[in-house]
Amino acid sequence: MDAIITAAGKNSRMIDDFKQRNKKPIHKLKLEINNKPILIHTIEKVVNADINNITIALGHHKDEIYSLLKEYDLLDTVNIKINEDVNVGLSKTIENCIKDNLDEYYLFTAADQPTISTETINNMINILKNAPNPKNTISVLARRKIGKLDSAEGLGMPFCCYGNLLYKYLANEDGNLNPILRKMIKNNVEFYGTPSRNELELKNINHYAEYEYIKEKLEK
Repeated sequence: MDAIITAAGKNSRMIDDFKQRNKKPIHKLKLEINNKPILIHTIEKVVNADINNITIALGHHKDEIYSLLKEYDLLDTVNIKINEDVNVGLSKTIENCIKDNLDEYYLFTAADQPTISTETINNMINILKNAPNPKNTISVLARRKIGKLDSAEGLGMPFCCYGNLLYKYLANEDGNLNPILRKMIKNNVEFYGTPSRNELELKNINHYAEYEYIKEKLEK
């Protein structure tokens, strides 16, 4: 199992929040929890899971993120894949990362998900490995139901699946993942929801208020 961590976004919502507070914008992945940047927390959770290789997908603000990886001596730990055109959607970012190695199983997670535990990652991996047909299965962090799912509404990263399975649905797409996941479940791809360990695992960090909330909970 390999891992793709997406860190190619514009960071626009967090930038807007900083401006509304009359503060100099800071990239959200550099914001710290327990004196460590969000990105580093996310990478460490993945490094400690049953993962062989990790790729960080970069696009917008790539120099900032690269410098952060260098500061924490992670350039030998992770591979870096840079979008040639930074103005692409998440689906295209993922396509760029997996197109050269489709015969592989992948964990896909966002860089702004520092609350996802290594235990939950490994649970998703094990559910996929033990599925009746792993090459036609997606194991995903459950937002509502757990176990076998009949809807992909509200689902997104993190999830695990076979590279070639996802790639077939990424062709000619350049947007978010949720419409793609809904199309897959309609085409009888099997989805299994993995339970979260706590409610924090279900939260992304897009806005400053979300960062403050998670920071407060994790630093207690």
